Amino acid sequence: MAKAKRHRVFGVLAVVGALALAGAPAYAGGPQVPKPAALTCSGGEIGSGTYASINVTGPCSVANGAVIKVVGNINVRPGAMLDAQSVPSTISVGRNVTGATGSLVGLGCQPTSLTGNSAHACLEPFEEEHSTIAVGGNISLTDVSVVALNGLTVGGNITVNGGGSADIPWSIKNNKIAGNVTPSGQSTNWIGVLFNKVGKNVTLSNIAINDPDGSGNGAYIGTNVIARNLTCTGVTPKISGGFGPNQATNTVGRNANGQCAALAKP
Repeated sequence: MAKAKRHRVFGVLAVVGALALAGAPAYAGGPQVPKPAALTCSGGEIGSGTYASINVTGPCSVANGAVIKVVGNINVRPGAMLDAQSVPSTISVGRNVTGATGSLVGLGCQPTSLTGNSAHACLEPFEEEHSTIAVGGNISLTDVSVVALNGLTVGGNITVNGGGSADIPWSIKNNKIAGNVTPSGQSTNWIGVLFNKVGKNVTLSNIAINDPDGSGNGAYIGTNVIARNLTCTGVTPKISGGFGPNQATNTVGRNANGQCAALAKP
């Protein structure tokens, strides 16, 4: 399997008050809980905190060990970079994560000792640590340059339309997704959709793999547990179900179709 050349670009207060005076009526009140503010990151590290939303407009990373709660959305703007896949962190997103044209979206890292598979480790010296990242809604990425989604819990869908990179592989690995996984229209170095648990369908379409090493390995769709259907069309040069001779490694609740017809366990 191609190995990611990842760079380090990806790089409450709760107050409840009550006033009770002897012999007098009780008055509710006290200090008000401040509403979280929106954060715009144009560069640098995002630290621990509770935010209404996060807008990423430049090269931003997440601080090592950061604990981040986002009430609304994380939006990675055109050409920006969100690196939450190099160091361990805990992130919860109440709604959605979006990525726009030319952006880099990296979420999550885990060691092989935790997953029992090839995983997507954090960078040195954090290789044996892991992220805990949950997205309540959808992850929707359009024409992005790089996708690395590893070890996430996603309440909705992962949808990736277009985009790609000449030298950095894409990974969607070890995630728990309640909805669908739908990559389509990519032209990129490598794609691995591996070791995921998917509540609905996995559909890949019109994807061109341009491996600079010339190995022609194509896309890897393997060891997923898919509740409904697995469908693949227009993926070149080929699709592989695993790294050994047995390619039928996916568990599919309904049907495996198209180029992925042979990739489901009998």
